[in-house]
Amino acid sequence: MFDPTSRYYGVADYDVEDAQGRQVKIKRIRFIPPTPATVTRQVTQSDRPDLMAYAYYQAADRFWRIADANAVMDPAELLFPLGKRILIPPRA
Repeated sequence: MFDPTSRYYGVADYDVEDAQGRQVKIKRIRFIPPTPATVTRQVTQSDRPDLMAYAYYQAADRFWRIADANAVMDPAELLFPLGKRILIPPRA
């Protein structure tokens, strides 16, 4: 269901019953793993998580690696406040 590059690729599924009594498969909660980083970057007005990921990994869909290194679930949190320094993990 999830692409191998997705942050949810290795997260286990489980079954729940919906309001109509049907069994539905959902993903377990994904906890942010420790993600070491050695590079930092100062956030600017023109930054976007996908563009940062492309600049460092040549893959825009790897934005979640940067989010994990900074312990944020929502990648938009990486962008505020302007001027802050964020961690960039190495390619994995």
